[in-house]
Amino acid sequence: MLEMNPEIVCDVIARSREFHAKEEVVIPEEPGNPGDDWAMQILADHADDLTYLDLKTQIDDLDPEQQVQLVALMWLGRGDYEADEWDMAVEDAKDNWTPTTAEYLIATPLVSDYLTEGLALLGYSCED
Repeated sequence: MLEMNPEIVCDVIARSREFHAKEEVVIPEEPGNPGDDWAMQILADHADDLTYLDLKTQIDDLDPEQQVQLVALMWLGRGDYEADEWDMAVEDAKDNWTPTTAEYLIATPLVSDYLTEGLALLGYSCED
């Protein structure tokens, strides 16, 4: 069961769509895990981008448990886990949590789609 307000996830989805829709944002591959530093290297090019900074700040301001929930939702929506494996996804995300979780999420291609799908698999929606 999702242990954070789905509206927070919906806001992250909206902001990530806005950032990823920019033409200059090119993220070449799927990330391996949250501990890899490739995400920070790729996103360094966007350090002055206000859309990026807004999204990064929003995720950084979440407590670690909420960040873990976001990562688990992304993995669920990406198909790494089934809905009945939610608790395992959360535990794995907790085991892999780092202070660079925001960069990991933002640097994931299709993160907004994965989060949307993850919410749907748990019975939530961003539609009013």
